[in-house]
Amino acid sequence: MRNTWILTVERMRLALRSRPFIFFSLVMPLVFEFLYCGLFARIFWPGNPAGVRIMMGPVLAITVMGSFWGLSIQLVMFREMGILRRFRLAPVGAGAMLASSILSNYFLTLPTVVVEFLIAKWVLQMDLWGNLLGVWAMVTLGSITFASLGLIVASVTSTMQTTQAVNNLIWSAFLFLSGATLPLQILPGWLQHFSWYLPATYLVTGFQRSMIAYVGPTQLGPAILALTSCTLIAFVISQQLFRWEPEAKSTTRAKLWALSTIIPFLLIGTWELWHGELHKSTRADFQLMQRMNPPHPPSQPQQDPNR
Repeated sequence: MRNTWILTVERMRLALRSRPFIFFSLVMPLVFEFLYCGLFARIFWPGNPAGVRIMMGPVLAITVMGSFWGLSIQLVMFREMGILRRFRLAPVGAGAMLASSILSNYFLTLPTVVVEFLIAKWVLQMDLWGNLLGVWAMVTLGSITFASLGLIVASVTSTMQTTQAVNNLIWSAFLFLSGATLPLQILPGWLQHFSWYLPATYLVTGFQRSMIAYVGPTQLGPAILALTSCTLIAFVISQQLFRWEPEAKSTTRAKLWALSTIIPFLLIGTWELWHGELHKSTRADFQLMQRMNPPHPPSQPQQDPNR
């Protein structure tokens, strides 16, 4: 445990020196916040401060999902530069190295979330805070889950170019099919069904339910179960597939093992489509969002100037 904590502190120092990590963990989330809460909220909910709170759900989800991109890039870069080889000289194993990666990423994500809330409240005039306990639960689980998924990608890719290509493909699905950019309810039916097999969907809906419906961790059961199951599987598999040396190559068997991380979402997604209540709750939240939109004032009839 002591070795893990020492590595966590060192990983935080190294991360703060990494430009890609700073961009995806701090700069990009704030850009999305001003775009969503500063622009979109005023377009779709003009004059209604609740619009900022509605848009904070996708903003928080994108912030937490940045763990996936930033951590995978960072780990591959460390391996290519030989930094992991130096860590291997210390009396630590792959488990401590991966755990320190997740913990350092989590501790670096928390200040960004706090800054986003302060900007939303004091600059963008958000009306209410939402359920902060539910938000904290989703930040914690989401950060750990997507960091673990990033470790899986870093374990099966060998070069920075390959990692970026894989990240772009997965990130696009996370961003556009989870409700982070467009509400799920306006997507075609088959895309809505497919979205329930993505981990990002449970993260986005969890944040939205906490911000809009004020629900806490006890009412976010499906999202918490899906993210927790994925985290456990992804961490165990990434520990087995971890490579210290840049010369080590990933095998086809390792890539098949990496695909097993989607098993929890195949099971929970199927359950949600047939028996679950989460998609019904998100539909109710979407209707509540529509009711929050103030009606447009009726247009005044023009008077005849000759009268």
